[in-house]
Amino acid sequence: MAIADAEVSALMRALPESLRDKLAKVSVTFRRRPQGDDVVEDGDEYDLLGLFVGVSLCENDDTDPGLSPEIRLFLDNIRDEADGDETAFRREVRDTLLHEIGHYLGLDENGVELRGL
Repeated sequence: MAIADAEVSALMRALPESLRDKLAKVSVTFRRRPQGDDVVEDGDEYDLLGLFVGVSLCENDDTDPGLSPEIRLFLDNIRDEADGDETAFRREVRDTLLHEIGHYLGLDENGVELRGL
């Protein structure tokens, strides 16, 4: 988990300040693998690398905050994807985090993929 935490911190520091400000309310948590509550939509699988839950930035409504925005990274699945290679693991953590940040910003799966995330 220390490697993943270091990658998340480094990525967040590298983002433009305006984006870091927008992400201030988003928590990033680590889980080993998805649990029952992580499979929230048809098609979600237990081999997910990450998941965004909560209210996205474009849905933000101060009168009804809903769920606090959270990005969950599933470290065992990311490690499996990286096939035990530490460099690949670091890259997968960063790529997955960027992908889930895209969802927080309001992009659907197609929008995230079009941006290479």
